Amino acid sequence: QVQLVEAGGGFVQAGGSLRLSCTASGGIGGITSRAWYRQAPGKKRELVASITGTSTDYADSVKGRSTISRDNATNTLYLQMHNVKPDDTAVYYCKVRVLGIVDYWGHGTQVTVSS
Repeated sequence: QVQLVEAGGGFVQAGGSLRLSCTASGGIGGITSRAWYRQAPGKKRELVASITGTSTDYADSVKGRSTISRDNATNTLYLQMHNVKPDDTAVYYCKVRVLGIVDYWGHGTQVTVSS
């Protein structure tokens, strides 16, 4: 079992920045990949960014203004986003995959971008 706790959501003005964190605990030794997803009202959950080893990938909608990173010492995953837009408003979730087959999700953190 892996427990994930997200933090850093809240209200942000358009054009501003945000930094989300996700701290993992429990059976973290088998984590093979990490990712951030988001779900806006009335929309499907979508992948925002992922990191596997040192390889990162980003959704086109956030590419160039977002950075996913991890701190192995604290078992924390981060998502830094600049120049946020109202379309970035969503609940953001972190997800880890263990041993390549089992996914664990956090409870989510709300991000609201005001124009």
